[in-house]
Amino acid sequence: MYEEIKEQVYSAFSELIEQARLKKGDLIVLGCSTSEVTGSKIGTNSRFDCAEAMYSAFMPLLREKGIFLAAQCCEHLGRALVVEREYAERHNLEIVNAVPQPKAGGSSATEAYRTFSDPVLVDSVKADAGIDVGGTLIGMHLRRVAVPVKLSVRKIGEANIVCARTRPRFVGGERAVYDESLI
Repeated sequence: MYEEIKEQVYSAFSELIEQARLKKGDLIVLGCSTSEVTGSKIGTNSRFDCAEAMYSAFMPLLREKGIFLAAQCCEHLGRALVVEREYAERHNLEIVNAVPQPKAGGSSATEAYRTFSDPVLVDSVKADAGIDVGGTLIGMHLRRVAVPVKLSVRKIGEANIVCARTRPRFVGGERAVYDESLI
């Protein structure tokens, strides 16, 4: 049932990693409404089986590349994020206490908590790139200068996706010279 969705999510993550020039240790934030992916209104039909299928497609890729994932919880958990404890401790992130469930946190965050080796919740991150599946509004979890990324994949299931990468902000004026590799 979910084969096409698995292909779409794998392609989206692969393209984003390439276009954002992500490297080992970087962080992707994922906001995902499984309700939207399966054709329902956001927040009305959380589907754990959908999240499980999606994670089975992209998590091996992230692990192979050494890229971390921050899975955004829904508004019932204040849009906290599931991350690996290793990432939270390395970046001195404040750990908060909750365990996501399909109806309080969402199926995506619940699957992240189940899949990660040592999951914790944090209240915020500054991710290097992000994928918003179904209008979950991940912008608050990206670094300060976000740049839209257009992928060949426009939808995952029935959900529209919006992707972004980040770059360092420009400082200086008209005489400034910038490092093109950072743009």
